[in-house]
Amino acid sequence: MYQTTYHRPSTLAEAVALAGTEDAKLLSGGHTLIPTMKQRLAAPAHLVDVARLAELQGIAVSGGTLTIGAATTHATVATSAEVKAAIPALAKLASGIGDPHVRHRGTIGGSVANDDPAADYPSAVLGLGATVVTNKRSIAADDFFLGLFTTALEEGEIVVRFEFPIPEKAAYAKFANPASRYAMAGAFVAKAKDGTVRVAITGAGSDGVFRWTEAEDALAANFSPDAVAGLSVDADAMLSDIHGDGAYRANLVKVMTKRAVAAA
Repeated sequence: MYQTTYHRPSTLAEAVALAGTEDAKLLSGGHTLIPTMKQRLAAPAHLVDVARLAELQGIAVSGGTLTIGAATTHATVATSAEVKAAIPALAKLASGIGDPHVRHRGTIGGSVANDDPAADYPSAVLGLGATVVTNKRSIAADDFFLGLFTTALEEGEIVVRFEFPIPEKAAYAKFANPASRYAMAGAFVAKAKDGTVRVAITGAGSDGVFRWTEAEDALAANFSPDAVAGLSVDADAMLSDIHGDGAYRANLVKVMTKRAVAAA
């Protein structure tokens, strides 16, 4: 790695100031940034570690909303009694991320801010219609994800917490790559208490996480796996690589969506 200066701020205000430093990068779990630095594909002059900030910690339920701090680890989400009671699908999703080492270090904020096209959490944020709260503003999930590794976050902006509306029912199903455990196709399905249905797909789309609106309309009329059976996504809009081409992933999208609906 190239030379860098490591910072561990004690407050969010201090982290914001450091993040505004020229050529600074935020560090949370570090599962993307550190390997990239090791490969000399990134060489930030300053690393700002936000993983231990108190303002980015915690899980709470208030009214119809589940709030999770951005620096909360996957393992904490997976084992949280509050999460299991409010949105069990979110706890199940977290329990299937990577391996125990990854789950005890990686954070929900780091995963979502990175917007890896094969990451699990973006589908939950989009599928549940969550709000991403930063040090500057609140961003609706539909406005947050802009494409591969691209979000609405501005330079130096820090994700503080996520606010998830508690659905009537929800579930997540993914087909994991057997080596990396990343999703080759993952479907998060949620039905709100007003009957609205959201379906978010990760791991398959060539432009990252996306909502499958055709499936949402069908499931709003009939919340059953059968409602999805006759639908399909455009194979040309899917990722294609050595692990599976576009047609293969398009089929996985339908299969995972049906499984998620059945589980919900």
